[in-house]
Amino acid sequence: MKLRTLIVDDEAPARENLKFLLNDHCPEIEVIGLADSVKSARKLIKELSPQVIFLDIRMPSGTEGFDLLESLPEKKFQVVFVTAFKDYALRAFNANAIHYILKPVDIDDLKAAVKKLLATNEFFKNDNENLLNYIKSLENLSKSMNPGLPTNRITINHAKGFKIIDPADIMYLEGEGNYTNIYFSDGTKYVDTRSLGIYEDILDKQRFFRIHKSHIVNVLCVKEFLNEDGSFAIMKNGARLAISRLRLSGFLEIFRA
Repeated sequence: MKLRTLIVDDEAPARENLKFLLNDHCPEIEVIGLADSVKSARKLIKELSPQVIFLDIRMPSGTEGFDLLESLPEKKFQVVFVTAFKDYALRAFNANAIHYILKPVDIDDLKAAVKKLLATNEFFKNDNENLLNYIKSLENLSKSMNPGLPTNRITINHAKGFKIIDPADIMYLEGEGNYTNIYFSDGTKYVDTRSLGIYEDILDKQRFFRIHKSHIVNVLCVKEFLNEDGSFAIMKNGARLAISRLRLSGFLEIFRA
């Protein structure tokens, strides 16, 4: 079954172009409506009950997309933000596991976004708690858009759905290809579908340090440093993590401060 989709953008050429790309390249999507404003989008959402909204957002000068979301009492749909901004806005999207595509729209990026929508839709059908967590992520997103504030909530995808976490609970992260193993202070572990590089970008650099191409550590969870047959950070759970030579001086500087 196709995902019923609404496109919201105040520019007619942008709406029509995205509709054309979805119709031509994404057979899993059915475009059921086009909206040119918050008012018209609100009306169509009520009438058509879309499963997905491709939502144009203007940052940092405007917040029309967030105004729309905040005005809706119920959010039983997924959102793909369409944006031309590539800096701190993307950091906030990634931190909250929210789908986005950049303008001008690239076909491969669009296909990848649709693939994620399909997978997420399965999460929603299997467990209503996943939908509630997703809605919390949307609400956290607008709060995360301030570039001067550290990310205080992160949404991670795992095999059974979604989890919203406080980064302070992370002990360390381990990159494994395009996936990241996240180890928490309580002994639990989750696997996220995002790369370690994404986490290096979204985590607070005053607390988290990348010691190796494969590891990022919470410096407050480092128990010991060993310089024996190489350099190693010993974590509170006993994990022994190698520190690369290129990153050793930066790591040691943290603990000299």
